[in-house]
Amino acid sequence: MLARMTIKNRITLPNEIVGQFPSVEYFDVRREDGRIVLDPLRQDKTRQVRKKLAALRIAESDIADAVAWARKAKR
Repeated sequence: MLARMTIKNRITLPNEIVGQFPSVEYFDVRREDGRIVLDPLRQDKTRQVRKKLAALRIAESDIADAVAWARKAKR
């Protein structure tokens, strides 16, 4: 199967593939060994987000610091 990328970087996935993920609205996208990998994010997104943050070694204090920085930068 082929998927074509448009000028605006949009890719349409084949129905045969998308049909296998009926309840999926979002995909986690990453580059791996020169390939684009899509991992479906299911209903329990919280667990997956926490896993991704842990893999990136982002702690709750990092998020709090980022929010504080963003609020300070707005002024």
